Amino acid sequence: MGDTDRAVVKTYVPADQKATWQDHAERLDMTQSEFLRTMVQAGRRGFLDDSPDGGSSDATPRGDALEDRVQSMVDEGDAVSWDELVAQLAGDFEDRIDTAVQSLADDGVIRFDPRRGGYVSQADE
Repeated sequence: MGDTDRAVVKTYVPADQKATWQDHAERLDMTQSEFLRTMVQAGRRGFLDDSPDGGSSDATPRGDALEDRVQSMVDEGDAVSWDELVAQLAGDFEDRIDTAVQSLADDGVIRFDPRRGGYVSQADE
């Protein structure tokens, strides 16, 4: 996406909410813009509706319609290779795992145990 394809979007939120978003973006090693774009897109999955009855007929229960994501990627370019599809979708999944792990760790549900070489439940302790 070139700079000419970009548009500015402004919103106003309470200062404490902005601070929370900034902290979360930093933990994910993202800019604030990257974080907001990612969160908005994640929130929109499965909620887009073009049907007249107000319901989304093709959304999966968790809002992650893989076919829609693949179609969107193909629509954006001349041709998209299998490797490009896999890389993009795997990267998205890795980002979702990272966000989930960070959230669970922040909530004190899990933690990383270097001696055991992985994440462990805090309920076990």
